[in-house]
Amino acid sequence: MDRSRLPTPEDLDGLSALTDPVRRRLYQAVSAHDDPVAREDAASTVGISRTLAAYHLDRLVDAGLLETTYSRPVGVGGPGAGRPAKRYVRTRGERTVSVPPRDYELLADLMAAALEADDDGTVQRALLRVAESEGQTAGVAHAELLDVLRARGYEPTLELNGDIDLRNCPFHRLSRTHTDLVCGLNHAMIGGMLDARGENRDRAELCPRKGRCCVVVRAAG
Repeated sequence: MDRSRLPTPEDLDGLSALTDPVRRRLYQAVSAHDDPVAREDAASTVGISRTLAAYHLDRLVDAGLLETTYSRPVGVGGPGAGRPAKRYVRTRGERTVSVPPRDYELLADLMAAALEADDDGTVQRALLRVAESEGQTAGVAHAELLDVLRARGYEPTLELNGDIDLRNCPFHRLSRTHTDLVCGLNHAMIGGMLDARGENRDRAELCPRKGRCCVVVRAAG
């Protein structure tokens, strides 16, 4: 990535696609699922026709915000099953635009590298204390824990067993190169959220998995 460049037309197109309220709702409907979503399901969620949904979904693909795949419903196959249906899934790529150019990603990389070069761990411990304090501040800002996590970009979903699965890491790009540091930061921040709400901070458990935040919030009790 050329860090010094101005935003390209592709960068701007990607973000401007979400200014349309229908496309924004469709993007949110697709993003709420891990598996690819069929046009019909996306249309039903948003409350529009399949034809209109298909048009807007394809515009989101053109903008680089969604990707497509083709598959049949589970259990459907063999002769007469028809062609696989087009489905949509959120791309894992990121788009940021800053005018004039700003490079907070480079700053984050430099700070993370400096922290990992901290031989005695003093600076890293200070970071974790600050992350925990930030989590405590956030923890009292909303009535529901899911809202707290949602406001911080974790995209929480409540599982049937009561666990809270965090479908997104707000520091995803940095976590690929500084995994341990970012996982520790997430763990401290979410523990702080729980602590501030009078809940057991041990519910925040490190559980790294592909495509997820490294923390799972276990069911209360």
